[in-house]
Amino acid sequence: MHPIERLRYLARSSGADQRVLVNETASALRALRMDPAGLVVSCRRIVERHPTSGPLWWLCSHMLVASDPSSIARELAAALELDPTPAFLADSLPEDATVLVIGWPDLAGEACLDRGDLTVLTVDADDQGASFVRRLERSDVVAEIVEPNAIGAAVLAADLVLVEATAASTTELMATRGSRAAASVAYCSEVPVWAVLGRGRCLPDAAFSSLVTGVADVRVPWDATVDVVPLALATYLASERGVLPIGDVTLSPECPLTHELLRPTR
Repeated sequence: MHPIERLRYLARSSGADQRVLVNETASALRALRMDPAGLVVSCRRIVERHPTSGPLWWLCSHMLVASDPSSIARELAAALELDPTPAFLADSLPEDATVLVIGWPDLAGEACLDRGDLTVLTVDADDQGASFVRRLERSDVVAEIVEPNAIGAAVLAADLVLVEATAASTTELMATRGSRAAASVAYCSEVPVWAVLGRGRCLPDAAFSSLVTGVADVRVPWDATVDVVPLALATYLASERGVLPIGDVTLSPECPLTHELLRPTR
């Protein structure tokens, strides 16, 4: 497939694992060996078509300020593949715990698949929950599907709630719809909330605000395709540094703020 066609395919794709998406995008951009202006346009189009992907913004931001974009793309794609967050999370989850997840989270899902002793309650968000339950059952993990209107009851039946960020600022997380409701009920009911923040997902505040603007209309906020969840609702944060109490963590952006990505393509 020609690199241009590959980029078009990636721009149209949805629901892919973030690590796969970044790896494929990095490979396609490297193959183009384009001039700086062409790279800017391609990066803008990619992040516009995937407005919930922190890792893609992270990749494109670093490429746009790098003296050798091709090399940095290769390094970042490799770094994302080696993200230790799922392993830290799998090691830290309590034995025989009942955990609640929303949809099919990339990193938290991998951790659940690695732990055969868990019971996973999966909220059927964005039509991904049922597929995740089937995947868990094939790995002999006990799993049950939860309808979105039963989030409250499911939270009360869980030992902890996992909320995975697709992107984050220093104070908020962008997560699958239903995550804020689950985290809020858990917070009020003293059920622990573990925020899951993989490598490459914490962005500068202005970049995060740009992503939120791209997926939410202030006139009809209930039509937003994602939830914005205050980090203050979390009890622990699982990241590449391990699983730590939220009070012991200070987040900082993992990429520069590139103003070129804040401007829409014409």
